[in-house]
Amino acid sequence: MKKRVLFLCTHNSARSQMAEGLLRGLLGNDYEAFSAGTEPGRVNPYVARAMSEIGIDLSTHRSKHLNEFINQDFDYIVTVCDNAKEACPYFSGGQKVIHHSFSDPSAFKGTDEAIMGGVRQVRDEIKAWIVKQFDGK
Repeated sequence: MKKRVLFLCTHNSARSQMAEGLLRGLLGNDYEAFSAGTEPGRVNPYVARAMSEIGIDLSTHRSKHLNEFINQDFDYIVTVCDNAKEACPYFSGGQKVIHHSFSDPSAFKGTDEAIMGGVRQVRDEIKAWIVKQFDGK
């Protein structure tokens, strides 16, 4: 049976979306990945572009509120930003809570290429962390 993982951040627009896509793409045989936000917005277009560069399609993803998942059971609840960690309600169905904060791609400024460079860096950091955290568990 696949383990269920819910990634949470504030807007469910970048970090949690990348984590969901990466876990599904890298370890989808072992995990079901989901993501949500405490104040959902919309999927960051730079994030969608950066993920498509590595073969992960977020074009059908939407930002979701964490209340969509509040009564579901998860093996892991993972907060990927400090705001979500503080605002995250207690999930009675969450067996293990993990926190690891990553830089917010929505805060990146500058040229298109500078923003994409920052988003790629965060994507690669999340990817390395997911492999370390979940591969072999």
